[in-house]
Amino acid sequence: MQIKENSFLVTGGASGLGESVARAIVYQGGNVVIADLNESAGQALVAELGDSTRFVRCDITKGDEVQSAVEMAESAFGGLQGSINCAGIVVVQKLLDRDNNPADLEAFSRGVNVNLVGSFNVARLVAASIAKRIANDSNAGEHAEKNHVQKNVDQGIIINTASIAAFDGQVGQASYSSSKAGVVGLTLPLARELARHGIRVMTIAPGVFATPMMESIPEKAREQLEAGVPYPKRLGAPNEFAKLVTHIIDNAYLNGEVIRLDGAIRMV
Repeated sequence: MQIKENSFLVTGGASGLGESVARAIVYQGGNVVIADLNESAGQALVAELGDSTRFVRCDITKGDEVQSAVEMAESAFGGLQGSINCAGIVVVQKLLDRDNNPADLEAFSRGVNVNLVGSFNVARLVAASIAKRIANDSNAGEHAEKNHVQKNVDQGIIINTASIAAFDGQVGQASYSSSKAGVVGLTLPLARELARHGIRVMTIAPGVFATPMMESIPEKAREQLEAGVPYPKRLGAPNEFAKLVTHIIDNAYLNGEVIRLDGAIRMV
């Protein structure tokens, strides 16, 4: 699938990895609906990138809000070809605190709800939009789905964001790691199901990246993280994540897989 003249929903698109993805798609001639809770940052990015972008304030756990973002893409750009879900949160807490009190269940659940349920929510509504577009394509004929699959016509792409924490979870990351492992687990079942529509499903599991979230940690902790990366010995750059996204969109044989993007780091 080419990026040029196609339209994509990017959640968490107002900053960090999502912002880099939005920029990369626009620079390659695509259209982007930026869905994010940060309205000021999202509107500023739209003002910078121009008419090929739109902003929708969106909580990915809310079906009506994600549907509004999907409908924005349909009305503004004539349809939707895919999504890149970069929205997520980090919940850090131990199962037991220093006094052996149990972890807060509500905090754990919130992490799972945003990272896992939110990813599923975006995927289901984007997939429905793409499938309806295929069914309504007057040029596709009566057996649209069967014909385009037989002819290997790439109709859509859903890219989710997991984390290396899905595989190398640290102490205090029970909510984050389990929710991201759930995102990994979504990949193959969804890819197999959506194959009949010509929709691919991929997941990227990034390592430690230089995002706004990392700016809040102490410098010493940042240096320790960088030292743990075999090569290159630094944090990942958001544009490196975006480059992988654009390659996945372009490479039709990538489907149903999780790609670690981490400089070979393995957290212990």
